Amino acid sequence: MSTDTVKASKSAKILYRPFGLVSSMVGGLLAGQLFKQVYKRVSRAEHDESPGPLASEYPLKELLVASLIQGAIYAAVKALIDRGGARAFQRWTGEWPGK
Repeated sequence: MSTDTVKASKSAKILYRPFGLVSSMVGGLLAGQLFKQVYKRVSRAEHDESPGPLASEYPLKELLVASLIQGAIYAAVKALIDRGGARAFQRWTGEWPGK
């Protein structure tokens, strides 16, 4: 049976919440580190860190490109972590934690 069509029980949703919260936090940390590494490789050598929205020394174009890269990395890592966590939860409990 496909995990997309399995309806989660209320108890599975409740039990998954702490697990999902911790995995999301770990995913956020991982995405942040991954973004720093990617940004170092694609940015100009004059900047060591990614631009923040209020950093005036970065041109707007560089700020927007960095934000797009960061958003894409966070979205991809979140999707992978969420799906992996749901699959692990299903293996441990026998129930899919989603809809």
